[in-house]
Amino acid sequence: MRCASCGVENPEGMKFCGQCAAALRLRCAQCGFDNPPGFAFCGQCGTSFIAEQKEKGGSEAERRHLTVMFCDPVDSVARSQRLDPEEVSEITRQYQEACAQVIRNFAGHIAQYQGDGLLVYFGYPVAHEDDAQRAVRAGLGILAELPHLNAQLQQTVQDLQDFPLQLRIGIHTRGFRVRSCNRAFCKLGVVCAAHDKHSAWGWCCRSG
Repeated sequence: MRCASCGVENPEGMKFCGQCAAALRLRCAQCGFDNPPGFAFCGQCGTSFIAEQKEKGGSEAERRHLTVMFCDPVDSVARSQRLDPEEVSEITRQYQEACAQVIRNFAGHIAQYQGDGLLVYFGYPVAHEDDAQRAVRAGLGILAELPHLNAQLQQTVQDLQDFPLQLRIGIHTRGFRVRSCNRAFCKLGVVCAAHDKHSAWGWCCRSG
């Protein structure tokens, strides 16, 4: 069985990963059935694991292999100085909608819209064996959509004919300690991710 946190193959029948000690099964508190990690609902009785996690208040951190992608337009500040706020807003809206569609196709989770940028998680809240590949494919898919998006926007925004929309995409993957976060000052409110236990609240509360 492959560990969803570190990707190591473990022998059948193991309850915890021999590499990172992450649980290989998610036990349902309602019926006792052992589910694979990443399930949102029990495969035996349908009990929601999301509701159970909310009741716990997200106090327990979990080690996962997480892939993070950030995408934002190039020279957006210069563009905003040349265009009206309404035009900038429409460009941002259409670009983010196009990105979101591609990201959903690869099971990515948009954790936060940071201005005109997008912070995306692959591997949380639902993990897949190929999350890093999904992130790369999503990034390539976004770039493949860019010519069509530019052609569409250029019909109404003259500036884009001379300065077409360009994007930069960064992807990073590694093991993290993750937890749900409902703190008032947390801008994500979805997940805190830290490189190790010494990083107090991780990325979500350092973002922005």
